[in-house]
Amino acid sequence: MEHNYVWRVLDLFGSYGDAEAVVTGDRRLRYTDLADNVLSLATVLREHGFGAGQTVGILAGNAVETVYLQLGLHLLGCRTAWVGAVSPRPYQIEYLRRAGVDAFVYQVDERAPVAAELVEAVRPPRVFCLGPGGLGPDLLDARPAGPAPEPAEVTAEPQSFFQTTGTTGLSKLVHHRQSFYTALLAHAERWLAEGRPVLRHLVISGFWHGSGQLAELMVLFTGGSVLLKNGFDPGDVLETIERERVTSTFISPAGLYELLNHPRLARTDLSSLVMLNCGGSAASPARLAEAIDRFGPVLRIGYGLTEAPLITEFVGLDHDPEHPERLASCGRPYFDMRVEVRDPDGQVLPPGQVGEVWASGSLLMAGYWNEPELNRERLVDGWLRTGDLGRFDQDGYLYLVGRTADVIITGTGAIKVFAQAVEDVLTSHPQVRTAAVVGVPDAAMGEAVVAYVVPVPDATVTGDELRELVGARLRDVWAPKEVVFAPTLPLIGLGKVDKNALRERYLIAHGIAAPAAPDRDAAQAR
Repeated sequence: MEHNYVWRVLDLFGSYGDAEAVVTGDRRLRYTDLADNVLSLATVLREHGFGAGQTVGILAGNAVETVYLQLGLHLLGCRTAWVGAVSPRPYQIEYLRRAGVDAFVYQVDERAPVAAELVEAVRPPRVFCLGPGGLGPDLLDARPAGPAPEPAEVTAEPQSFFQTTGTTGLSKLVHHRQSFYTALLAHAERWLAEGRPVLRHLVISGFWHGSGQLAELMVLFTGGSVLLKNGFDPGDVLETIERERVTSTFISPAGLYELLNHPRLARTDLSSLVMLNCGGSAASPARLAEAIDRFGPVLRIGYGLTEAPLITEFVGLDHDPEHPERLASCGRPYFDMRVEVRDPDGQVLPPGQVGEVWASGSLLMAGYWNEPELNRERLVDGWLRTGDLGRFDQDGYLYLVGRTADVIITGTGAIKVFAQAVEDVLTSHPQVRTAAVVGVPDAAMGEAVVAYVVPVPDATVTGDELRELVGARLRDVWAPKEVVFAPTLPLIGLGKVDKNALRERYLIAHGIAAPAAPDRDAAQAR
C-alpha cells in the first residue's frame, strides 16, 4: 500500500515550524501546534477504537479541530464521510445511511440540534463530540494515554466521502481515495515552484465540501495561513480582510454581489488582496466587470464539481479590449487537469461548438460509492462526464453555457435555449441584481422559458423591457415567456441557485402541480 500521505503532511508542518498556520477567533496556532494536535487526537481516536477501514460520519463547521480530525482519522486509515451542512435533512440522513457509518462525530455548537436529529434517524453504532455537553464522549477533552501511532501500524488506505448538493436528485456519495490528497501535495509543490504566492487565506466555504478542503489544505500545504470564519457576513469579511491583511479568499457569485453592494466597501482598504477566488456557480459578466473596477485585477474564477473540485481557473481577470467576451469564461485547465468538449457520441468538438464538458486529471473522484451503473455512465476511460455544457474559443478558454438539464427545448423547431446565456443578458441590465432561468412545461411550446429576477432596490425595470433586451441580444424565441420578480432566489451549497425549487414554485403558483407531500424522513427532520 502507498505510504500514508498524512506523514508527509506532518513532515511539512514540521518544516514550517513556528510560522502562523491558523487564526480562529482569538487563537493563533503555529504549524508545530498543528502537527502536535493531529498526533494527539489520532492517539485519542485509536484509544476509542477507531481504526483501519472504518467509516466516520462528520458534521462540523470551520474549526481547526476539523483539520485535526480529518488528518487524525486518515492517519489511522479511516474513511471520513462529511455531511453537507446546507443539505436538506432527508438528504443528510440518506447520505449517512448509504455511507454505512461505524461512528458519528459532530461539533457541539449551533449544529447540535441537527446532530441530534441525525443520530435519532440513522442510529450510528457510536457517537462522539468535538466540545463538551454533547451526546457522546468529547474527543477534545480526552488526554492520550499511549504513544502516537507509528507509520507501520496502519495498513488501510485513508479515503473520504463528500455529499453532492442534490441539484439532480438525492445526494450522492462522491468517493475520493488517498490519491486525491497526494495530488494536492503535488499541486502545492508545483504552486511554490511556479512562484505563486504563499497566501493568507480567509476561509468561508465549509471544510465539509471538497472545494473547501482543497482550498484550505492547499494553503496549509504551501506554508500559508488560514483564517477561519463560520458563515458569510459581507461587512465582517471586508473588516477582516483589512484588519488581518488577508491576501486571498473564496466566495460564491452571490457573495461577490453582496460585497459589491455593501456600503463599507468604499472605505475598506483591500490593498492586501492578491487573489479573490469566485466559483460554485456562474457569475454575471456585468458584475465581474464591476468587481474588476472595485478590486482590481485580482479575481480568479474557478470551475469545479464535488467530483473534481477544480477543473479550470482564470487568474487575474481584467478588462481585455480585444476580448471583452472573456469575462464570461471560466479559464483554462488547472495544472494537470484535462478538459474536452464532446458531442453526445463522445467525439471531441472543435472550438466554437457547444457540447458536454469532459474532464480528467489527478483531482478526479474515484467514483460514486456503491453506484456501479452511475459510474459506468459518468466515468468513461478515466474521463468524467460533468453534465455541464460548454465550448472552447480558439485560445483554449472554456465557456460554460449551462447544465445538460438547463437546456430548454422550446417551439415547433425544438430550439435549444441555454439558460446561462439568458441569465447573462438579464444581469447585464443595471437594475437587475441577479437572475435565474428555468424551463417549465408549456402546452404550445413544449417548454417555456421563465426568468426569476432579483432587482436592485427601487428598480423601475419591467418584465417587458427585460424580454425585449433578451430578444435583441439573442433571439426572440430565447426571450422569457414570463419574468417573475422576487426579493431573493433559493440557494443550495456554495451559493448555487436551487432551480428545482424555482420550477416547483412556478408550477404550484400556476396550478400545474401540487406541493409535494413530505416523506417520513422529512417529517422527522421537522
